[in-house]
Amino acid sequence: MVMAAAMPLAFSTWQALLNNFAIERAAFTGVEIGILQSLREIPGFLSFTMVLVLLVMREQTLALTALLLLGVGTAITGLFPFELGLYCTTVIMSMGFHFYEAVGQSLALQWVDKDRAPHVLGRLIAAGSLASLVAYGGIWLAVDLAGLDMPAVYMAGGGLTVGVTLVAWMMFPTFPQAVEQRRSLVLRGRYWLYYALTFMKGARRQIFVVFAGFLMVEKFGFDVATMTLMMLANHVVSMMFAPWIGRMIGRWGERRALIVEYAGLTIVFAAYAFVEVAGIAVALYVVDHLFFAMAIAIKTYFQKIGDPADMASTAGVSFTINHIAAVVIPALFGLIWIASPSAVFLIGAAFAVASLGLALMVPRHPGPGEETTLAAPLPAAAAE
Repeated sequence: MVMAAAMPLAFSTWQALLNNFAIERAAFTGVEIGILQSLREIPGFLSFTMVLVLLVMREQTLALTALLLLGVGTAITGLFPFELGLYCTTVIMSMGFHFYEAVGQSLALQWVDKDRAPHVLGRLIAAGSLASLVAYGGIWLAVDLAGLDMPAVYMAGGGLTVGVTLVAWMMFPTFPQAVEQRRSLVLRGRYWLYYALTFMKGARRQIFVVFAGFLMVEKFGFDVATMTLMMLANHVVSMMFAPWIGRMIGRWGERRALIVEYAGLTIVFAAYAFVEVAGIAVALYVVDHLFFAMAIAIKTYFQKIGDPADMASTAGVSFTINHIAAVVIPALFGLIWIASPSAVFLIGAAFAVASLGLALMVPRHPGPGEETTLAAPLPAAAAE
C-alpha cells in the first residue's frame, strides 16, 4: 500500500504538468509529443529484462529501487525545458515507473490469495488515487495560488516519492516469497488469450494517455490549474469506486467485467472523436479512466490460469507485450493527429471492439486447462 501510494506522487506530477510544460516551454506539437510518448514506452517494452535483474536482486528491492529512479527522473524534468532534455528525463522517469509497475503487479499477485485479489487490487488503486489527489491538490495550490513555477513543482513531486520510498525501505522487513519465482523468460501457449488482452490494453491505453489530455490543452485551451482540477476529479472518482469495482469483479467474474469495460470504452472513444463541449470532454475523461480501472480483471484472470512460479517472469513479459503497440502508437498517431484528431479516437473505438471480441473468449470460471472458451486450448508449450 505504501509503495502503491509512493508511485503516483511523482508520476501524477509528471503527467499533470507534461502537456503544458511541453507546449509552453518546449514548443511541442502533436509530432513531438508523440515521439516523447513513444520514447517513454521503450522502458516498458524492455520490461522482460526484469528477470535478468532478479538474478542479482530480490523483487521487493527492485520495486523500491525503481521508485527511487522514478522520483529522481521526475524531480529533474523541469531543469531541461527543451526537446532533447525532455526526451532524456522522460526515459529516466519511465525506467523507474515501468519496472515498478511490472514487479509491483508480480508481488501483489504473489502476496494476495485468489479470492481476495480483486478487492485488494481495487484497494491498491484507491491508495494510488488518494496519493494522486494529494499530488494534484498540491500542484493546484502551488501553481494557481502560490504562483510557483513548473520546475519547482516537478522537484517537489519527485522528491516526495524519493522520501516515501526511503521511509518504506527502512521501515519494512524483506517479506518471504511463498513460491520461488522462475528467473528465466516464460512464454506459454496456454496463456495466449492473456497475452492478446494485454496487447490490446496497451494499444487502447496509449490513445487515452497521450491524446485525451492533449485534446484538453490543444482544443479547449486548458491551463495547468484546470488540467489539475480535472485530474483531481478523476482520482476522487477512482478512490471512491475502485474498491467497489474490485468487489464487483469478484462477484461477476472476469468475463462479464471485461465485456462491460470494452463495450463502455467503445462508446467513450467514439464520443471523443466528435466532442465539442469542454464539460462533456471532461466527463468522458473521467469515465474513460474509471473503465480502465476494470483492467484488474485481466490480472486476476491470469492469477487463476497461471502457474504460481510464473508470476514474476510473466509480469515482465506481459509489460513488454503491452508496450509493443505503445512504442509505435504515440509517434504514428501523432502524425494522424495532425491530419485528423477524430480519426485517432475512432481507431481507439475499433481497438475497443476488437478487445470485446477477445473478452467473449474468457471462460466464466477460468483455471488451468480452462483458459479460453475454445473447445481445444493451445498446447502448454514453454520457452524458458
